[in-house]
Amino acid sequence: MKTTVTSVLAVLGLLAALPVLAAPARAQDGLGTMIDGAVPGLLAEDEIPGAAVVVVEGGRTVLARGYGLADVASGRAVDTETPFLTGSLAKVFTAEAVLRLVAEGRLDLHADVNRYLTAFQIEDSHPGRPVTVEHLLTHTAGFDDDLVGVAEEDPAKLPSLAESLEDRRPLRVRPPGTRIAYDNYAFALAGHLVEAASGRPYAQYVAENVFAAHGMTGSTAALPHPASVSARLARGYRPDGDGQTEQKGQYSPWTPSGTGPAVTPSDMARYMIGQLEQGPIAKRMQERRFTADDRMPGMGYALEERPRNGRRLLYKDGDVPGYHSAMALMPDQEFGVYVVFNGDGTSGAAPWDAQELINRIVDRRFPAARAPALSPLTTDVSAYAGSYRSTRTSRTSLMRASTLFALPTVEAGPGGTLTTTGLSPDPDRQTQHWIQVSPGLFQERDGRARISFPGDGVLVSSALPGEVYEKTPWYDAPTLNLPLFATGALALLLTALGLPVAAAVRRVRGTRSPVPARLAALTAWTGAVLATAFLGGFALLMADPNVIMAAIPLNSPDLAALPVLATLALAFTAPALPAAVLAWRARWWSPALRTAYTLLTVAALGFFKVAYDHNLLLF
Repeated sequence: MKTTVTSVLAVLGLLAALPVLAAPARAQDGLGTMIDGAVPGLLAEDEIPGAAVVVVEGGRTVLARGYGLADVASGRAVDTETPFLTGSLAKVFTAEAVLRLVAEGRLDLHADVNRYLTAFQIEDSHPGRPVTVEHLLTHTAGFDDDLVGVAEEDPAKLPSLAESLEDRRPLRVRPPGTRIAYDNYAFALAGHLVEAASGRPYAQYVAENVFAAHGMTGSTAALPHPASVSARLARGYRPDGDGQTEQKGQYSPWTPSGTGPAVTPSDMARYMIGQLEQGPIAKRMQERRFTADDRMPGMGYALEERPRNGRRLLYKDGDVPGYHSAMALMPDQEFGVYVVFNGDGTSGAAPWDAQELINRIVDRRFPAARAPALSPLTTDVSAYAGSYRSTRTSRTSLMRASTLFALPTVEAGPGGTLTTTGLSPDPDRQTQHWIQVSPGLFQERDGRARISFPGDGVLVSSALPGEVYEKTPWYDAPTLNLPLFATGALALLLTALGLPVAAAVRRVRGTRSPVPARLAALTAWTGAVLATAFLGGFALLMADPNVIMAAIPLNSPDLAALPVLATLALAFTAPALPAAVLAWRARWWSPALRTAYTLLTVAALGFFKVAYDHNLLLF
């Protein structure tokens, strides 16, 4: 579904001039004026069809506005009753559902989850270290991350939550409670525990005990959506040329993790007000439950600590193809903000746009005090230098391939300073400079972020409390793997192009190789062609983050074909190793061709070794 950006922006301009207003913003701080000026600019600059913004304070909604288009084809505008898919923001509803059952004595936060499971059990991979309910709610259960193929385009075709959880049980890659690693399977499992303890489907329990408690009458966790929600749902888009294409891949049995639930902006206002009223459940959700370093922000139940301007702030965002949202709660100030977009934005800009808009709103309402002067600690920091990989990185799925091209890096400088790349969520601030303020604790120079190194090769970032980074061995870093992969790719590409030319020259010259030599050349050429096809498909998918975002959960045909092509390429290229030895012994071809064939073999070994390490093969 496409339309021209020009026509969309014309409508956006009109709608931005007449936003849907639920209540007046605070006149004294000009918050509404600032938001009205900022949102249309973001929509136009990043090619996002629509948005909604909600601000609550002191137990009431002070601003609730819709901007732009909920449906590009029909021209339907966003308003405060427009449902948007939540993405992972729905994890807060799952956490609340669990805590309500805990309060009733039907779930125990510190019990082994296997106590409540009947159809399947979580493998006892770490004897004496069971996965508990609390581990699920704090991203510390220790499961591997694998979202490949978890979603469907049609929500009517989904298996049950229990069936999917049983079929897709991930490896337990670390003891629970030892590392924080953002975990969708864990929250889906928490939702199944809600079913087991309550005797009701997850969506029904949430509707009756979470949404109803907050007066959220326009929202649902049921799939397929009720007709009343489906008719008003904002459609999710990605930019495509000069238009917009509707995204797919937002529906999965894992609704407790956020794939499928839909909420309206007005309902999110009610939810935030309920959280800020600080009832027993809300207080329990908001208390710190885990941190990798006591000096750094940590996790509540589903909520992340992201302090700003010296004030406590709890944050949760959500991203699925075509929808991006974020919520910030400041309990001490009784202040909350919710921002949602129904488009991915140019180069996947929408997630950062949501976070940055919240930052601007908080800064406007609660400005930062003058920062105290830093007293740098100038001790040697060279031990922290290296590449780091997120604990969320998959060990078993194709998702691991994303770490081939770039990992966060740390470089040590003079006077106890560090320079990092790849840690900031801001796409325009990839390089950051840090000053050591206490042993292993660093403050961003000319910025607000902090990082720390609590030991054991771990890096903690205040920008992402839901995961930490682990130092990568030199032999597994992109500085080695990427050159090996690129050299092998170039060699295979040149082989695909060059072997037919070499064969033609030999025919013109009347030179005929032995049959084994011709077979060796043919299999090498076939492997190179298959590898070239794999590389072309891989490059096309990776070129647009919005395309790959939908391709992964759907395991789209283009994505699913890549490991098949790579494995077939390996199968045809593997005989090159013994053939290279035979070529020299039997004096096949000229010395130059034998050398080229041997170099191809060596380069291909490096290529397929890297492909294997990054789960790009079928095995």
